[in-house]
Amino acid sequence: MNRLTRTDCHDPTGARFGLPTYPWRLAPEGLATRRQLRAAGLRPGGQEVAAQVLRPRRRGREPLVAYLYRIDAAKPVRPMTAARWAAVRRAVAARRVCPACRLDRGYCIPTSVGVCNTCSMTSAALAA
Repeated sequence: MNRLTRTDCHDPTGARFGLPTYPWRLAPEGLATRRQLRAAGLRPGGQEVAAQVLRPRRRGREPLVAYLYRIDAAKPVRPMTAARWAAVRRAVAARRVCPACRLDRGYCIPTSVGVCNTCSMTSAALAA
């Protein structure tokens, strides 16, 4: 994609990008990003993306994109139930168990390494 200017990002009909497109911070009223919806206690609720905002970037990098959803079609956020809290606790507990030594290490195992620090040091020492 060629370098975009702020003017290129203004396409309210969607002719260029397939979606109505607005420059960064210039979206019309009634549209919000996921984060803005969440801050208001809402969620997209299965609706399609209504529009997007683009922000050009330097040095030929891809522009930043934020998808927009209609606020009037958004639904309230589902409340956390006891069962959902329990599922979150189990998921976090599973991330603390090292797959190599099967011990709960008291911290989340880094995904970049895949094992606890002790197992990582041991495998590094064996490789040297």
